[in-house]
Amino acid sequence: WLSPIYDSPNDDNGYDIRDYYNIMNEFGTMEDLDCLLDELHKRDMRMIMDLVVNHTSDEHPWFVEALSNPSSKYKEYYLFRTSEDEMPPNNWNSFFSGSAWNYYEQFEEWGLHLFSKKQMDLNWENADVRDDIYSMIRWWLEKGVDGFRLDVINYISKKTGLPNGNKNIGKLMGYYGIEHYYYGPQLHKYLKEMKQEAFEPYQAFTVGETPGVGMEMSKLLTAEDRKELDMVF
Repeated sequence: WLSPIYDSPNDDNGYDIRDYYNIMNEFGTMEDLDCLLDELHKRDMRMIMDLVVNHTSDEHPWFVEALSNPSSKYKEYYLFRTSEDEMPPNNWNSFFSGSAWNYYEQFEEWGLHLFSKKQMDLNWENADVRDDIYSMIRWWLEKGVDGFRLDVINYISKKTGLPNGNKNIGKLMGYYGIEHYYYGPQLHKYLKEMKQEAFEPYQAFTVGETPGVGMEMSKLLTAEDRKELDMVF
């Protein structure tokens, strides 16, 4: 399993991806990766890569375009919201401390980031986002990658409207709003779709990182007849 090796500003150990189709300079080149895959497969070994699709770097071309052109379709690739009282749209906080929202003065809106301020959450309700992600996954599988470890994959579905988190749950867990995305309403739909559109045609192996998901939910995510994930941890 390779941790993220994609092109990245490296704000969070490569989990802030700037370009899904290129390799971070510190790790070498795409030719190096091709060689690694070839030599592993000669030895009857398999390789999985980290797949980070809950968020991208704020330096990803999609987000750069969203900021520079508010009428661009890429504005809808992320979760931007307005607020009437100059406060963040809800009380969700970041796993990296502070509010989970950045303010963008140029169009007086806030953008959601559950992790660092440079890791902007993708809007999985947007079918174009999902299509672009599935195309990227297929590209790597065509290259010969055998599967993926899916980073915080259970966070990809947020409750519509992004309501305030329950204060009692927030005090107990240390994170406000987590009940609205750790097992979101469309999670099973998205996982089934991703399996069907990207993983299944290549018989790719998947293991999901699923923080906060207990035993019974894990059974639902990995049951063979449900066609979602192979394993979770």
